[in-house]
Amino acid sequence: MEKLLLIGINTRSMLNSALKLDYEIFSTSYFSTSDTPTIKNQKIILEEKDNESSGVFEDEFDSSRILEISKDYIDEADYIIPISGISPNDFAKKDQKKILGNRNPSEIEDKFRFYKKIKDEFKVPETFLMKDVDEAIEISRNKPNVKYIVKPLKGSGGYNINLLNNDSCIQLNDGEKFIFQEYVEGINLSSSILGSKDYKKTIMNSRLLTENDFENNNSFIYIGNIMPLTDESILADVKDIDKINDEMIETSQHLAHKFDLIGSNGVDYILNEKGLYVIEVNPRIQGTFECVEKSLGINMLDAHIKSCLNESVEIPKAKYYSYKKIIYSPCRNKYSKIGLDNIYDLPHIGTITEKSEPLLTIIDKDADFDNLYKKVENSSSIVNQEVKKHQADII
Repeated sequence: MEKLLLIGINTRSMLNSALKLDYEIFSTSYFSTSDTPTIKNQKIILEEKDNESSGVFEDEFDSSRILEISKDYIDEADYIIPISGISPNDFAKKDQKKILGNRNPSEIEDKFRFYKKIKDEFKVPETFLMKDVDEAIEISRNKPNVKYIVKPLKGSGGYNINLLNNDSCIQLNDGEKFIFQEYVEGINLSSSILGSKDYKKTIMNSRLLTENDFENNNSFIYIGNIMPLTDESILADVKDIDKINDEMIETSQHLAHKFDLIGSNGVDYILNEKGLYVIEVNPRIQGTFECVEKSLGINMLDAHIKSCLNESVEIPKAKYYSYKKIIYSPCRNKYSKIGLDNIYDLPHIGTITEKSEPLLTIIDKDADFDNLYKKVENSSSIVNQEVKKHQADII
């Protein structure tokens, strides 16, 4: 039996799909959620303990540590699937040959290189490569009617993205490179793509959600997705959703061919009155993974593997709407069981989650959009209420 290694920040959803396939599964992850399947070959960095804090993810996570403890798994595996938090470029050359997916996504992961490659073909925000905040401020002063944001040169999940007038954007390490980008206000959208040597196809468009969609706080941290993209799920008053979907499908497939994307990938957009802006490509399995599975009724990991091996994959029409919403803890709290059947990525009972850290994920599906939206938002309210009850339990 061939051996498959899943490696990244959180392998829970991938493990559930992988265990339905004919592989010997290995897994290394940072997070240890209580609902992660337990398998023989498994390593987890974060050991959650009763009455102890899980810490701050941005301070604690280090991709090199995951790779270090995975050395024996990497040597033993026939195939490797890196998930969010691990780049194929982090692996040794000899091990990159085992990767199912894009093996050298440098032109995509480097946001400025990506911008230069596509700026003459697609609508994109004006972007500059910077080493000095003073230079960025000077550009901003010369264009007082344009808003700008500061982004890490590499990164995902919307972390460390700030408007220029936010004080945090000037806290940079010496010599650190960043991009200075025109701030395009609008509706966040995303496409899921499946690519093989012989075909590239968009399998689903979705409404991408950030903290700013709920809090109006200029935070760009990823919250979740709703799919498929329709007049209802876009959560905005727009005209001709079919035209928007068609343009996203065509543009995503164009990008997939341009960068020869393999396996499951994503393209993020912003839509406003000026049109559809390409923001970035995520050259790996995305956060929409479970939503796609629930909406289409397929095993998305199987589809990813088959496309990487240049096997044909049949994509059915969407049967359901699906909605994923990540809950970030509203306060420092000790986790206590919450009686809902649509919550995942659960902390271990009694462990402490710091304020604003990821707490759990709500994922649900329904053929009726209004029913789905009400279910997820109701669960969101219950979770936040329950969490606040237990903030006083911390010693």
